[in-house]
Amino acid sequence: MQAKKDVSSIMLQLYSNHTSLPPATFFLMGIPGLEETHLWLAVLLSTMYTMVLVGNSLIMIVIWVDPALHEPMYYFLCVLAGVDIIMATSVAPKMLSVFWSGNGNIGFSACFTQMYIVHTATALESGLLLAMAFDRYVAICKPLHYNTILTPQKILGINVAIVVRATIALTPLSWMVSRLPYCGSLAVPHSYCEHNAVANLACADHTPSNLYALIGSSVVVGIDVTFITASYSLILRAVFHLSSKNARNKALSTCGSHVGVMALFYLPGLISVYVDWWGQDMVPVHAQVLLADLYLVIPPTLNPLIYGLRSKKIWQGVWNTMAPNLPCYHCVNSKKERGPKQVFVMGDIRSTCEI
Repeated sequence: MQAKKDVSSIMLQLYSNHTSLPPATFFLMGIPGLEETHLWLAVLLSTMYTMVLVGNSLIMIVIWVDPALHEPMYYFLCVLAGVDIIMATSVAPKMLSVFWSGNGNIGFSACFTQMYIVHTATALESGLLLAMAFDRYVAICKPLHYNTILTPQKILGINVAIVVRATIALTPLSWMVSRLPYCGSLAVPHSYCEHNAVANLACADHTPSNLYALIGSSVVVGIDVTFITASYSLILRAVFHLSSKNARNKALSTCGSHVGVMALFYLPGLISVYVDWWGQDMVPVHAQVLLADLYLVIPPTLNPLIYGLRSKKIWQGVWNTMAPNLPCYHCVNSKKERGPKQVFVMGDIRSTCEI
């Protein structure tokens, strides 16, 4: 443990002299105290980032091209997949550069841009999780009014409101931290430009910026989690009134997986924020950095699996999109000419038998 602290101290001393760095440049240290694991973390992060790109891109393409998926739930899922790609891409490439080669140099403008994208993307994701919880509440508790409540115009309005809220709430925060003077050490003890890690390097009082981040994140997350909890409570109450045991078990499994992904998104982020204020002496720096890193990568990795690929309609959409390009598809299809009748809808082949 002492050796790890010595390594971290040496790195801080090495990069504290900002005159040796290019002008207007921060240096990302990665995960202080875990430098010997950077290569292993790079392998893990590369795998997860690949899954993020492939899984979320596939979800977006399938929903876009398959008319059967042009429903409110899948519209929200498509936007969520896009936000996940943006959120992971805002940090993963630079983190990989830090872990693979130790190249942690990042310009002031790039650092604050990354910070703004991370904050905005997390606020967007939180809003979309709330919208999807509301969608499931209407679908299960008010099925007869589903199409009248969630019209295309209202879906567009909800998405616009989510974007406007994130922009209004987080633009002042990015402006406040970017206006602080930085005249001392420019070594950021983090693997990306996390707000508090950067603000703590300022020569002036950064308490207003940190306080705004604490209150803003608490209010946004608190409101969203409250309504998400209310939605799923009403959903569960409706589920327990179902007469079919299989239907109840399936609904409980789906709700459980959704709640699990939400917990992985909200808990590490909130713990990271509150530890910066009250638990710095209790939680090691490397644990704080790992929490902040993982909550930006794990949810985008799991969302396509939990929300998308567990759905039969998504799998059917993947098959309808990918199968015609397979060499054996037309051969197999020709042998089943006497099978179930097939209907052509906007270029997609669908069996009249439900899967």
